[in-house]
Amino acid sequence: MRAAVYYSNNDVRLEEVPKPAIGADEILVKVMASGICGSDVLEWYRKQKAPIVLGHEIVGIVEEVGEDVDDFAVGDRVFVTHHVPCNTCRYCLAGNHTVCETLHTTNFDPGGFAEYIRVPAINVTTGTFRLPDGMSFDEGTFIEPLGCVIRGQRTAGSCDGKTVLVMGSGISGLLHVMLARATGAERVIATDINAFKLEQAIDCGAHHVIDARDAVPVRVREFTEGRGADLVIVCTGAMSAFRDAMVSVDRAGSILCFATTEPGDDLEVPINSFWRNSITLLSSYAAAPRDLEEAIEEIRGGAIDVTRLITHRFPIERAGDAFRTMVGEDDAVKIIIYPHENA
Repeated sequence: MRAAVYYSNNDVRLEEVPKPAIGADEILVKVMASGICGSDVLEWYRKQKAPIVLGHEIVGIVEEVGEDVDDFAVGDRVFVTHHVPCNTCRYCLAGNHTVCETLHTTNFDPGGFAEYIRVPAINVTTGTFRLPDGMSFDEGTFIEPLGCVIRGQRTAGSCDGKTVLVMGSGISGLLHVMLARATGAERVIATDINAFKLEQAIDCGAHHVIDARDAVPVRVREFTEGRGADLVIVCTGAMSAFRDAMVSVDRAGSILCFATTEPGDDLEVPINSFWRNSITLLSSYAAAPRDLEEAIEEIRGGAIDVTRLITHRFPIERAGDAFRTMVGEDDAVKIIIYPHENA
């Protein structure tokens, strides 16, 4: 079968790789659409594992079913998540599924930028979901990223009635804008250095946008009667955004670190002012099954119109172009790769 093999952001090659064989408790999925995640182009993280077939925002059709699988049948339209928790360890039982060791070690074979994937047994039972009738494959590629956003905002608390500052208007930031609006935020402010993405943020419901090269904390206070934001969500790895977040948050507010920086980057926290002003610093990583189920419902019900975020579509033959577009074009937000011509 064909797969897009990643060597670097500027070197993604279409290669022939073995089509996976499944076991009795596994399924084979024909990948119909696979989105490029921002984490797919983090070279400091990805190149150390290269060559590798990436792609985890996938939807497809069940092609083969192992003899011991009862819950799925050939022809089912499904979304499959790559990382799944064990649901039995102390972390899972406490609701902290995304720090579960099993979640950090599970995956499908090979990756979503291939014509077919083998879904291991634990992913079949815990991480495979039927697509609702009427949900397109394009919409299905947003289930995983929206699930991550849902988990992040649940961790930070309700947005209802709050001023929410979203720093970084890439795909995650725009989904945060849309979800904050859908869940009752009084005011949403978005930042970026890219004019096209700031326009996208307005289109997604942001009340105000700020060029991140401006004095962001000053501008935020102009929009909030001098207070600052109740919730700041950092969706970019730029250290300047994390530093701006520290001084853009209101008293008794929260900062959600949704993005990551390169290893070794440290953030200085003004402990005294955080203590005096009762500031909460949070983080959120990945999504658990509950978050993915909620994402499916948000998309199915139309609360989050995800397809407006799609800017580019590529067949798998042009996966290299897709990655170069993702990292090199100002108007790239959501890019989807299609491993099959009839997708």
